[in-house]
Amino acid sequence: MTFDIVFAGVGGQGVLSLATILAEGAQADGLLAKQSEIHGMSQRGGAVSASLRLSRQPIHSPLVSHGTADLLLSLEPLETFRYLALLKPGGRPLSSLNPMRNIADYPPMDEILRALQALPKVHVLDLDALAREAGNPRTTNVVMVGAASHFLPIIPATLEAGIRRRFQVKGERTVAQNLAAFRLGRQALGQPVAID
Repeated sequence: MTFDIVFAGVGGQGVLSLATILAEGAQADGLLAKQSEIHGMSQRGGAVSASLRLSRQPIHSPLVSHGTADLLLSLEPLETFRYLALLKPGGRPLSSLNPMRNIADYPPMDEILRALQALPKVHVLDLDALAREAGNPRTTNVVMVGAASHFLPIIPATLEAGIRRRFQVKGERTVAQNLAAFRLGRQALGQPVAID
């Protein structure tokens, strides 16, 4: 079994933290994980992407080839389209509804939304609203972890334990906000999908 994930977004959105949370969760569940990062110009709102490959067998490369990714997790709607070619047939894109207008000619949001909704198996989430509901607008990436947890070969309780460890140094309030963000992300996609 190999499970490949591609992460996309804009600098400052927590793309790399999102990938790290999932990598640590996979390892805690006994999977091998290889992560690759591409840092954009985060100070200027540049594109940031990462990939994560999970397997029970040794992984020789952290790179995800075109047409092989099981999951695309995008924290910025326009960035979703940049990485669609990496999804395999039947692969699933999860995208934020919330734009980060980092370029002068950013397309109208209604056009982006129509194009997103035309994608097969897509889930478009209002990450900003869910993060605010969790009590911290900076938890959008953890909301995405919760939404993605329905499709991952990682036990949700393992992800929650990892979130608790990761944010413990920032205090119990931050831990509680991030756990709430995770749970709201899970709820946003309805009933859990069985995980092998």
